[in-house]
Amino acid sequence: MAKEDHKILPLEGEIDLHGSPEVAEALAVLIKDEPRKVIVDLSKVSYIDSSGLAVLLEGMQKIEAYRGRLYLIGLQEHVRVVFESSRLDQAFRILPDVDAALAAI
Repeated sequence: MAKEDHKILPLEGEIDLHGSPEVAEALAVLIKDEPRKVIVDLSKVSYIDSSGLAVLLEGMQKIEAYRGRLYLIGLQEHVRVVFESSRLDQAFRILPDVDAALAAI
């Protein structure tokens, strides 16, 4: 069975201590079939805290363990600042939109 090329996980609202478990669960379901690219759309996320960052980081590690790639797209300015201040903008592949993520190698 061929691996699916990509999956997109659209998130919205606040990814904090209360919302992070849902995101972790959604990500786990999404990567069960080991898609080559996982694109997390953060364009409708208004807030993310350290627990949200931890869930995304853990997801990226699981995806890279099977040689997949995680892309984050559509970061709003205040969410981008959280990634930059924690220096996680250097760890994640952050792109503007789905087309850029699909075009990425």
